[in-house]
Amino acid sequence: MSLTNKDCVKTKADTPKLPDSDIKKLLKETPSWAISHDTEIPHLARDFSFSDYLSALKFINKVGIESDKQDHHPKITLEWGLVRIEWWTHSIGGLHTNDFIMAYLCDRMYG
Repeated sequence: MSLTNKDCVKTKADTPKLPDSDIKKLLKETPSWAISHDTEIPHLARDFSFSDYLSALKFINKVGIESDKQDHHPKITLEWGLVRIEWWTHSIGGLHTNDFIMAYLCDRMYG
């Protein structure tokens, strides 16, 4: 299940959440990401480090542009030198392949 050259697909409330077996496979393609259980709905989360605030802000703008293009939007937290991005699919209340596609794209943008 490769994430290379994948785009997000439209989801609806009845779109199935990813089973744990698929989540484990997709985490192997996005090894810097982890499942966060800080909320009732699990999120795919990662912290990105930067040497300054402006670099972090530029990264956020790249993520924002791609997120809008893919019509899939994250929770983004910005601090000096640190960006935390969290993905989950709001419409299904859980994780979907789209979340892993966007995590993969974030990794590529981070470079």
